[in-house]
Amino acid sequence: MQADWSAIRARVSNRLARHLYATPLVLSGHDPMVSFTFDDIPDTAATIAAPMIEEYGGRATFYVAGGLLNQWSGHWNGADADDIIGLHGKGHEIACHTFTHRRTTDLDADTMAEEIELNRRFLEGLDSSIRLENFAHPYGFASVSRKNQLAGTFRSARSVLPGINSGSIDLHFLRATPLVNQHIDADGIDRVFDETVETGGWLIFYGHDIAAKPSPYGCTPQLLRHALEAATKRELPIVTIAEALRRAEA
Repeated sequence: MQADWSAIRARVSNRLARHLYATPLVLSGHDPMVSFTFDDIPDTAATIAAPMIEEYGGRATFYVAGGLLNQWSGHWNGADADDIIGLHGKGHEIACHTFTHRRTTDLDADTMAEEIELNRRFLEGLDSSIRLENFAHPYGFASVSRKNQLAGTFRSARSVLPGINSGSIDLHFLRATPLVNQHIDADGIDRVFDETVETGGWLIFYGHDIAAKPSPYGCTPQLLRHALEAATKRELPIVTIAEALRRAEA
């Protein structure tokens, strides 16, 4: 019963957080762009997805929960410390996903701050030049109170609510489209890219593992390559969340 109530509370909090802006920003609509993001992170996101994105001149954002490194999730092996150091060294963005991957809707302010500080210390301990600028809500659930708290710590926070970020957006509830075989196919990818170009918006993809037989939360290399080709065909820059924000705020 307690678990059921926690899930219900998370859904209600997330719906409220969607409509109450914490950090509004109006995008110019002149320069569409795309960001590829990966959560947790699986080892294949580092060893397969990152090199593919680099082939197209892009860099990705990896939302890391330090407590999940080197762990079996039930679906994939977690990346290790060397993977994180290597990604950072190649210009990919290392971002925050809490340390233990608990839903922010289940955390009070002190516990949220502790989770962020644990993750920050852990990742900066791997490489002192890592700076956590951006955040993604574990499981995609946000709350109004935690959004306001995060707004004082990070430049942005990403949700898993599908859609293109265009016009007036909330930097602490960024919309993101699943790059997940169970949720989107090649035609769907082409449609969201066309909408991004039409609106001059910012398309964010999120995913997890990359495998020939991906988990329910991941995609095949073929689907990722189709998305990268679609970006190239439309001449959209492939940028990290941090770089996209620098462009949007310039």
